Amino acid sequence: MTQAQASSELPVSDPQTESLAEGVLAGQRRALARAITLVESTRSDHRAVASALLQRLAPHAGNSVRLGISGVPGVGKSTFIEAFGIHVIDAGHRVAVLSIDPSSAISGGSILGDKTRMEELSRRSEAYIRPSPSGNTLGGIARRTREVMLLCEAAGYDVILVETVGVGQSETKVAEMTDMFLLLLLPGGGDELQGIKRGIMELADLVLVNKADGDLEATAGRSAAEYRSALQLLHPRSAHWKVPVRTCSARSGQGIDTAWQNVLDYRDTLQNSGEFDARRAAQARAWMWSEVNDSLVWALQGDPEVRRRIPELEAAVSEGRMPATLAARELLELFLKHHERWD
Repeated sequence: MTQAQASSELPVSDPQTESLAEGVLAGQRRALARAITLVESTRSDHRAVASALLQRLAPHAGNSVRLGISGVPGVGKSTFIEAFGIHVIDAGHRVAVLSIDPSSAISGGSILGDKTRMEELSRRSEAYIRPSPSGNTLGGIARRTREVMLLCEAAGYDVILVETVGVGQSETKVAEMTDMFLLLLLPGGGDELQGIKRGIMELADLVLVNKADGDLEATAGRSAAEYRSALQLLHPRSAHWKVPVRTCSARSGQGIDTAWQNVLDYRDTLQNSGEFDARRAAQARAWMWSEVNDSLVWALQGDPEVRRRIPELEAAVSEGRMPATLAARELLELFLKHHERWD
């Protein structure tokens, strides 16, 4: 395929897509919701239109701070995000919250419904909350989270908060697509510290011990000191940033302003060192290859010849008559033979 042929096959925006793009750029919430629904769709015709839309909006995206937020069960993530989001809005920003909810096994839709858990924040015109079902994606991250971030940025939201399901594989995925990773922990330390995987602590750019109020305030302070000591034994994500460990109370608002200042300090520090732009570039390359992998699997599973062979090979693998590696190779060879005309 020549370069001219390749360029001619790039998605071309039609009048309807252009109208939707203009609505997103104007900050229209309904247009943004329609655009997100479009990019999250798995229909092949929708994917073509979504590609054209993303191409149109990409030059207007990227001007935000992307924050990943996670924490152990019961830490109060939604309460924190609501308090944090309102503070950031009051500081003159627009906030988009992308909450990756567990998916219903029946409908495939989001289970938790964060708009009901962030009632005050959802009433603010400067906030946009979008729960997205995680589906079957590894780690509980919606496959199109990166695209949704791009759309929100194009719509004028300059602070993007990505909330994960919990402490697990999703943290690594979120850290790979955001600028800064916030880890929320409960007061207590000790057993709590032992129960948190070392790898997740190493991902953190800011550690916040939440619920530091009332009878737990002193306990939270001691826990923060324990976590601070533990972090000294771990390798930091950035050589230019020492991970702060703070206490806060999402319920009373104590420490929320300090957390936001830490975010601003982090952004400035990494931008001055050049690491911020380098990370964004690396994330863009990772996004490209992730899309290549997903698209290849999608194409393979949708190939008619492959689909006819899958039940027989799955049965052979399940019954132990064939190793999985051999079955996988046969499917790949069948797919490549069927599409060798691409060469």
